[in-house]
Amino acid sequence: MTANYHKFMLEALREAGKGLKEGGIPIGAVLVKDGKIIGRGYNRRVQKKSAILHAEMDCLENAGRLRAKDYTKCVIYSTLSPCPMCSGAIVLYKIPVVVIGENKTFKGPERYLCKQRVKVVNLDLPECKTLMREFIARHPALWNEDIGV
Repeated sequence: MTANYHKFMLEALREAGKGLKEGGIPIGAVLVKDGKIIGRGYNRRVQKKSAILHAEMDCLENAGRLRAKDYTKCVIYSTLSPCPMCSGAIVLYKIPVVVIGENKTFKGPERYLCKQRVKVVNLDLPECKTLMREFIARHPALWNEDIGV
């Protein structure tokens, strides 16, 4: 794992912590371009009563409007493997790299991302797994609602 991957994943974990403090699902994301964070977000489905405000979607929204070529120079970090909706946004904007904290709790369509020429890097971090395991143990119904069970 490179130092930059870890540095930016720690920022995504900070975003996840914000969601947890607000009573939401602790998943965070950051968008990085040229070594700088240009967008941050966290799952705010509960807080905003939103059907689509996953961490990656919140992050992209908070980055604001970018030129198409800017997205191609970005890396998106997410504490959890992106779902099909968020993976679709990553492909749509041609973000070439997604770095995930873990995919044991939930595994999105990573094969699809790879087939679309998106590099998927799984850091498999214990802190990401512990965060989700503890959250799910305390709030199973909320987790099941979010992942559509």
